[in-house]
This record gives sequence, C-alpha cells and structure tokens, in this order.
Amino acid sequence: MAFGSYVQPLIVMIAIPFGIIGAVLGHMVLGYDLSLISLMGVIALCGVVVNDALIMVDYANKQRTREDATAFDAIHRAGVRRFRPIMLTTLTTFGGLTPIILERSLQAQHLIPMAISLGFGIVFATAIILVIVPCLYMVLEDVVGVLSASDHETPEGALER
Repeated sequence: MAFGSYVQPLIVMIAIPFGIIGAVLGHMVLGYDLSLISLMGVIALCGVVVNDALIMVDYANKQRTREDATAFDAIHRAGVRRFRPIMLTTLTTFGGLTPIILERSLQAQHLIPMAISLGFGIVFATAIILVIVPCLYMVLEDVVGVLSASDHETPEGALER
C-alpha cells in the first residue's frame, strides 16, 4: 500500500499547481507565450513532480510502519534520505533541458516552450516539495490526532451513569 490514508494522495497532488506556477513564470521571464507545446511540457512536469512528492511520502510511511517512528521522525528521515534523489532529478532534468532552452535555431523553436515548462516548473516545484510536503504531512497527522481524540471523548454525564 503506497499511502497510509485516503487523504495522503492530496498531499502529493498539491505539489502539481506549484510546478505549473514555475512553468508560467519561466515563460514570463524568457518572454515566450504559452502554447499547446507548453502544455505538453506541463503534462511531463506533472509526472516528475508527483514522483518527487510520492517518494517522500512513501518513504515516510515506510519509516512509520517499520520502526514505529513518530510522524515527525518519519517525515524528517524522508526529507533527509530523499533530498539527494529529488535534487538529482531536478538538476539533471534542468541541466539536460538548458541547451534546448538556450537554443536559437529555427529547428528548436517548437521544442523550446516545452523545455521551458518542464525545466522551470521542476526547479520551482522542487523547492516547494522539499518544504510544503513535509509540512502538509505533519498537518495531516495533527488533524488525524485531533479527530481521533474527539472520537474517544465521552459525553458529559456518561461517567455518572
């Protein structure tokens, strides 16, 4: 089982809009218009962003089941252990797309918007994933703790019976 609850996939999917924001900002900075090819880059970007967030949440869940760690310890370990793979994915993807983004030949003009979407989107989303996903994981844990505590409370007067 990849997720510990039905709400954890929302944590993974919340990272997608931040990647899209990065893609739009990349187009604005470089002066390109959004096009259909840009949207194809955004689709590829969504896959990479979901993968990055998923490996962090999945690792935290595995830590919680294997070692009976607290939520904080599990997500902290996930952030430390998965920082390198997430950063390597980002740097190699952006590094590989940089020559296409900087290319000025007529043949590359169709690929540049897609490369901008994927490259700038993944750089922006990575920073967000490394901060927001652990925070949301802890918020979800706090909400579950509050809800489970309210389920175990007894109504007033129940002990007097």
